Amino acid sequence: MSKESELSRRKFLQLAGLGGAALCLGIFPSLSAAKVILPETAFAGSVEMNSWIIINTSGKITLVDHRAEMGQGSYHSVPQIIAEELEVDLSQIEVIFAQGSTKYGSQITGGSSTIRASYKNLLKLSATAREMLRQAAANSWKVPVNECVARSGNIVHEKSGRKMHYGELVLAASQLPAPEKVTLKQRSEYKIIGKPLKRIDTPLKTNGAAVFGLDKRLPGMMFASVERNPRLRGKVTSFDDTAARKIKGVRDVIKISMKVYDTQREGVAVIADNSWAALQGRKALKVVWDDSGFEHISTKKVYEKHHELLMSEEGLPAKEQGAVNVEAGANRKKIDSVYHTPYQSHLAMEPINCIAHYKKDKIEIWGPIQAPDWIQKDIAKEFSMDPKNVVVNMTFLGGGFGRKAFTDYPNEAVAISKKINAPVQVIWSREDDAVQGPFRPGVSYRGESIIENGKLTDLKFRMVGQNIKHWSDKKRGIANENTTEGFMEPYFKSIKNIKFSDIPFETPVPVLWWRSVYASTNGFAYESFMDEIAHQMNMDPLEFRRIHMDNERTRKLIDRLKEVSGWKNNAQDKGYGIAITECFDSTVGQVVKVSKRKEGGVKIDKVWAVIDCGWYVNPDIIEAQVEGSILMALGAATMDAQTFTDGIADKANFHSYKLPRIYDIPPLEVHIMENKEDAGGVGEPGLPPFAPALANAVFDLTGKRIRTLPFDLLKV
Repeated sequence: MSKESELSRRKFLQLAGLGGAALCLGIFPSLSAAKVILPETAFAGSVEMNSWIIINTSGKITLVDHRAEMGQGSYHSVPQIIAEELEVDLSQIEVIFAQGSTKYGSQITGGSSTIRASYKNLLKLSATAREMLRQAAANSWKVPVNECVARSGNIVHEKSGRKMHYGELVLAASQLPAPEKVTLKQRSEYKIIGKPLKRIDTPLKTNGAAVFGLDKRLPGMMFASVERNPRLRGKVTSFDDTAARKIKGVRDVIKISMKVYDTQREGVAVIADNSWAALQGRKALKVVWDDSGFEHISTKKVYEKHHELLMSEEGLPAKEQGAVNVEAGANRKKIDSVYHTPYQSHLAMEPINCIAHYKKDKIEIWGPIQAPDWIQKDIAKEFSMDPKNVVVNMTFLGGGFGRKAFTDYPNEAVAISKKINAPVQVIWSREDDAVQGPFRPGVSYRGESIIENGKLTDLKFRMVGQNIKHWSDKKRGIANENTTEGFMEPYFKSIKNIKFSDIPFETPVPVLWWRSVYASTNGFAYESFMDEIAHQMNMDPLEFRRIHMDNERTRKLIDRLKEVSGWKNNAQDKGYGIAITECFDSTVGQVVKVSKRKEGGVKIDKVWAVIDCGWYVNPDIIEAQVEGSILMALGAATMDAQTFTDGIADKANFHSYKLPRIYDIPPLEVHIMENKEDAGGVGEPGLPPFAPALANAVFDLTGKRIRTLPFDLLKV
């Protein structure tokens, strides 16, 4: 080993807090296959790895988790995978968050990708460590390796009764080459994976040990609260900070600019010794804004324009098969419906916040960061810094939903730190979080279909709404790549002629991913329309889907959904609705049962959900994620939406932006399909089918078709 490599390895171990010696393994994703390598190999060949398992001489096992923990369970699920093949107890694994770096591959905690993108590598990584430890023990005892068994953090030679814990073997194991191939367990052999184990982060979050962004403190840190233009694109004409500077603890008031995509959002930052002074100083500011030069939108006009475009424009082709003809004629019955879905704020329980410390040769960031590698890259570019000198540290996130993967709030924190020459924590109020965006785009749809001689022959969908990618890469003339997201792929086999298109539409409102992205809006339109078609064909909606999804895996899910929900059993005075959507390699079907309230309106009696996510880790976490998705969908379908008047977001806090309370939550039942398929996502796929299933249930009960969200259950 070269001196340079040795120093690099030592530095790594010191940074990981492991002392001088350890067995360290990582995954390098080559073009041909993922390869497990030792740090010596990595440092000598300038190869960077995207996962680490580290075992030191005391037997302590450290997992460097390259993804964020924002409630979805990666902090627990990844160690649960590692513990299985490494043959250790879950309690033996300590988790630390990785810093933002391209060396880990993608670090974005989004697209429900943490497990499905990495579980095979994680299994291989931990099995490789196990086999190296077994070999080290076999060499020490001079016995065949097949006589050595890994068990609870020890290697045992059963014939002689000898035993060594992993810490005693790491030095010898680290000198061995990592085996090219290892044998992984069959699912039937799992002891830990697939079990509803209690989450290891729960105690941290209940005893106060977990560090969220707002908990982090640095020596000499200042606090900042920023008054930003409520119309998002306006400029600061002038400001009066006389009253603000009189607030005890306020140190300075400065004009600041935050990058939002390729625009600059101006504001006035109040710098103080503590967060209370910063917030009070901001309230005392008087700012004059220049709001000229851009459209001041209103929600009513947005949807009027949507409707106009749906009636007049064909849009950009997204996906098409056959020769679609939606003209009515002899024996050709046409259905033509329009659906509207609203803008949404993200409103995670932990509002946006970020700490930054700008130095001449280094920038360091701490906070609830959902995509640390993206932040590292963006900050390096914007502040002309070598990416290696931009350090992004993740804390726990109090929810994210896509919002905390964006680059604006770290960018603003760095800009303020640079101006005041000190570390600073920028805190957003709940109102800032609600009205400043970016938002989930409001999207409208037109569905057209032809039923000819009792058969669905032609299906056409047009969508109109802001394309998130138009903000990030500015590509025009290309259909939204997510136009068919949420639509069940098996439909393409049973329906001869299908066409999807996207009608471009833009406003000054910045838009961003929101849990399940476009599937959250697509699913409502597409599965509501399929329900309309089923009723026009005089078919049971569940059987309609079963017949039109000629796919064994999907049919099994439908059969399970029918079984657990008792579909249409005891249906007197009850309404049943079904919807099935797929996104991020998982399919979720839901049945909603509703009934009439004596006081008027409709109440939800129960929701059944069946998820097919293939290979999975922890059923309790899956159940929690599906339940959380349903509750978020319930709010978006029946309570909350962001609206705009004269260019300003109307709803700034929970008094106006309603979210489900505990008394709004119906009984929920979640079931997981068992199969040998690859892992799919879990954190998001449970959201899209709820709104259409609910709307379809309302129609089944009342005959009223819901085509615009949100709607009030008490007024149906």
